[in-house]
Amino acid sequence: MCIIMNKKYKKLGLSIVLDIIGLIPIPFLDLAWAPISGYVMTKMYKGTKGKIAGVVSFLEEILPLDIIPTFTIMWVYTYVIQKENIEPDENNTSEKTTIIEV
Repeated sequence: MCIIMNKKYKKLGLSIVLDIIGLIPIPFLDLAWAPISGYVMTKMYKGTKGKIAGVVSFLEEILPLDIIPTFTIMWVYTYVIQKENIEPDENNTSEKTTIIEV
């Protein structure tokens, strides 16, 4: 079996991992994770929507609302609701795929 993953599905996997990190119920970790989470969100999603999502992610992590999967919700908003195409790489405008042999 061969699984082909393009950039948007890699971003989904990363979003799920980042949301799991945010679910860890350690208060000190939440204080450290909140600014990191906001920064990573702005780097994953460019423009105004990334900045807004970064602020929401920061607030969600700093407040006791750790049950909201902010990164995954942003991925769904970007690629399912808005149906945005893959963001082109800086070096290559074609879509990159990764083939995983299973």
